[in-house]
Amino acid sequence: MVRRVFLVAITAVLLGACSTYHDTSRERLATMTQRYSQFDLVMAWETSVVGENTLVEGAVKNVRWAFMYDLEIWVSVLDPGGKVVARSVSFVIPLQLNMDQSAEFSLKLPIPVEPGTKLRFTYKYRGSDGGDHSGFGLDSALPWMQSFDAVVPPGN
Repeated sequence: MVRRVFLVAITAVLLGACSTYHDTSRERLATMTQRYSQFDLVMAWETSVVGENTLVEGAVKNVRWAFMYDLEIWVSVLDPGGKVVARSVSFVIPLQLNMDQSAEFSLKLPIPVEPGTKLRFTYKYRGSDGGDHSGFGLDSALPWMQSFDAVVPPGN
């Protein structure tokens, strides 16, 4: 009887340890103050000026597609007239984000930005709900691109 209770307790501990892992991307997504939410993804980021550059670091989450492939995040700095004065890109790894999966991104803009500066975010990917004739979602993936503007908040 003691042996049986011991085996059940050890099995419960081992199975419990296998079922959890710490998802830092999801945690970062929840804690960042700059946010964007659309039907297909949720994005959060922070900007910081380091020397003569601006770092944009953030996280994204696929909330629409069974599979999101080859996600790119472009960020442009706009002058007061709306003209692009600097631009950079981040290619999100992993190359395939499953539904509800999060990933981090980071890019460096070659100029410092001040609070009130307008940034244009553009993201591109191919999305698939799976179920194509070849058995792989990649062949039926639909290209998508979306843009939005955000203002650098005070304190950056």
